[in-house]
Amino acid sequence: MEAVTGYASYALPIATALVGVWLLVTVVRYVRADRGTRVSMRQAARVRWGWVRLARMAGLTVTDRTPGLLAQLTPQKDGATPAPRVLTPKIKVTPDRFGVIVRARTLPQVGLEEYQKSARFLADAWRCTRVSVLPHGPGRVVIRGVRSDPLTTPTTHRPTGQPLAELTRWELGVDEYASRVCVSLANVPGVTVAGVPGAGKTSGVNKFVCDFAPSAAVQIATADGKVSRASEGDYADLVKRMFAFCGDDLDEANALFKRLVELRKRRSATIRDVLGVKNMWHVGPSSEWPLTVLIIDEAHTYFREYKGNDAETKRLAALTAENARLVEDLVKKGRSVGILVILISQKTTGDAIPTFIRDVCPIGLSFAQKTVEAAVAALGEDIRNWPDASPVTLQDPAYVGVAVMAMQGRPGYTRIRTPYVSDADAARVADATSYLTADPDLCLDALLRSTGRTTPPAPSLTK
Repeated sequence: MEAVTGYASYALPIATALVGVWLLVTVVRYVRADRGTRVSMRQAARVRWGWVRLARMAGLTVTDRTPGLLAQLTPQKDGATPAPRVLTPKIKVTPDRFGVIVRARTLPQVGLEEYQKSARFLADAWRCTRVSVLPHGPGRVVIRGVRSDPLTTPTTHRPTGQPLAELTRWELGVDEYASRVCVSLANVPGVTVAGVPGAGKTSGVNKFVCDFAPSAAVQIATADGKVSRASEGDYADLVKRMFAFCGDDLDEANALFKRLVELRKRRSATIRDVLGVKNMWHVGPSSEWPLTVLIIDEAHTYFREYKGNDAETKRLAALTAENARLVEDLVKKGRSVGILVILISQKTTGDAIPTFIRDVCPIGLSFAQKTVEAAVAALGEDIRNWPDASPVTLQDPAYVGVAVMAMQGRPGYTRIRTPYVSDADAARVADATSYLTADPDLCLDALLRSTGRTTPPAPSLTK
């Protein structure tokens, strides 16, 4: 007993010291946080303190009439029945810039569906703009409450200049609950990007280039239908990191598409012998066999139908028809050999991007649109059933940079705030990574020589 009493004399100082350290860490975190996070930290404290009472009012508790272990072991006077216990789910609250993330446990009769039904009550009690509830593993849910709307909060992205850990992940931005949105590029043959001028299409693609530029396992070519030379358009700062570039000249674009189709054929003929697989994604891209990305901006420039009987019009009509055939070849046959086509246009209707190309691309994004028909062309007929997520509702200037897409594993459509990349940062990344630029044809030639195999080399792509 004396030993216990001796240890007890140290308990109070130790407990006081631990509480002091906890308070110090909390104060330091609060002082170092930005304004939005500070508000969220105060909000998180209110959520924790008021959870038991709120859970009871929202019907997120369950009454357990079975006596606990202590009640079963301790006999009650006069055989009185122990009072039932009210069980409240345990939660863990994490604040961030936009609101709080609450991870909660489920109970019998209090599962995912009950949390989702109570979402609007939680939003009112926590003073949130919106609240979402998603499963977070067996017996757990994650409740996301946002105080300010991430879709109307402009964000910026400063590229690190470091290679991505995973070349199969394209981080697009954050959704309406400020959760990161990423899509997998593995086994993806094509991506379509639509939206009215100035809605954020090119800025989103600029981020893609800046993020993937530091890796020698990615090589990029661009056809920009808005300009005649690279120095005139949106890719002037990034052209140093592109192994090929052409403007609105149909002959130059046709030559570029032909070269890439030739590359596709050479890769298809040698992939088994060189990589030992039928699908490049089984081993992943490398500097010897890079993921080759073709960006076609203002794609309708290269596919439009020319009507007329004069010789020049007939020649242009033949060129655009062949361009469509060549890009179709890349989209339909380039997936397994590591060729990705990104098509950008104001509208992705059949007259802008032929449907036999557009409908093969599994990923489709749409920034603001003026008509429902344009939204349907970009995202599919099902967008009519989700009017709140339609890109037609994004015409307000506050939504510049916001896109809509269908995400795998999520019902309906997801709205995404894509971050802005400044021209200075784009130029910095392009300058720092320009030495990584390589012609995929030459890479293939070198790889074939190193393995003792040869094929007729294709002409080098030039800017």
